[in-house]
Amino acid sequence: MKGLIHRVQAPVCWLLIGCMVLLFQQVAMPSAEAAGARVEGIQALVEADMNLPPLIQNRMQASVKTISEQLLLGHALGEVQTNNQHYEDVVHEVFDKVLVGYSVRSVSIQPGNETLVRVVLLPWSDVIQRTEVSVAVDGMPPEVKALVQRDMEGVGLVFSQGLTGLPIAATDWTNGVLKRSLNDFMEKHLPEFRADFDMEPQETTTVKVVVYPRLPVVRIVDLNMRSSTVPNITLLNHRQLMQEKVNLMIGVPVAFIARHEAELCRLMESALDVTADFKAYGLHTKVGLNVGESMVVMSRSDTDKYRIRLQGWADIGRSGENTTMFRMHAGKKLSPVDELFVQSDFYPQDVSWAWALGYARGVDPGTQLAVRYDMRKQRFVIGAERKLSRRWLLRYEYRWSDQRGEAALRYKMHDFLSLEYVVDKKDRWLRLIGNF
Repeated sequence: MKGLIHRVQAPVCWLLIGCMVLLFQQVAMPSAEAAGARVEGIQALVEADMNLPPLIQNRMQASVKTISEQLLLGHALGEVQTNNQHYEDVVHEVFDKVLVGYSVRSVSIQPGNETLVRVVLLPWSDVIQRTEVSVAVDGMPPEVKALVQRDMEGVGLVFSQGLTGLPIAATDWTNGVLKRSLNDFMEKHLPEFRADFDMEPQETTTVKVVVYPRLPVVRIVDLNMRSSTVPNITLLNHRQLMQEKVNLMIGVPVAFIARHEAELCRLMESALDVTADFKAYGLHTKVGLNVGESMVVMSRSDTDKYRIRLQGWADIGRSGENTTMFRMHAGKKLSPVDELFVQSDFYPQDVSWAWALGYARGVDPGTQLAVRYDMRKQRFVIGAERKLSRRWLLRYEYRWSDQRGEAALRYKMHDFLSLEYVVDKKDRWLRLIGNF
């Protein structure tokens, strides 16, 4: 209600100011002054016995300058000097009528091409000693609120600069000024959100700032979880946990997520990495975001201790038995490039198993050599793989017992399915490889 009364009174006050200025001009302006030096500009200075907040000081100085320009601009300097006391009284009376919380103690005018108008104020008794600012974030989960609160650090200075030392009764002067200052702060520190405030003026003034998001916001999140060192099905136990974390971003401004992408990714990564089985296997997660209203989250969890794979092979166009196979590869990393592994093959057509013990070594980041001993057929097999690109891989293996080699070119269709073209000295065929 107080703010409403202030808005209603403001036009009336300025109408009164204009009428009074025109009236005094009619009475005081001598008709003989038409030549010589004149007032070409006004500088206004407003001071107070106690601290005058800079934001309020600037607004008051703008008001004094407007009054003084209406009264003095264009007048001859001689006429202003002759009627100096009269003009000081006019500024005193007009400005004093629009002040709340202060009284005008004195006005002094120093005539010149740039005339200085100095106003000294006397504050009313009760003034604001300090401000306490709290920030509430509307509709955001705790993890996002923490980031918003961090970005809002320093917002208290906006209000302490605008309010400390101001008479409690003068806070109506501050609403527009503080709102603009708060908007400037938000644009610099937290542009993805808007802010409003409410305050209770007293010696210790409490200010509550409410922050709420701007559009566009995240509406849909698509979660993908992958691993190249453990079977992807082992990640299903943690999908619910990860889904809860990515759902935190629904309703959050897109630009805010893009700006805090690194922190949000670390939040999701740590949620998985602290689980017991992730610690046991030494799994470390890396999360990538494709930020937008429909956002894609890719989580990749891998370990440098083990290499465990579960695959299903189906050969198309190859003669013979056992064209379908499931392969389990379980390897222990001896070093970043050395691996000792056990390989188990299951053939569902005749319900048989094959076991092999092997050793693999990485020659460079894209090339790996391996040798394994097939304990079922009691033979050695050597092999090599060369990664040609992110999706293409060249593979070769040679079996000593039957002196038979097999070459294959593999294309990774997506993380769960690959297609190979396989050639040996007797046949050629296609192979579908499913990665579980």
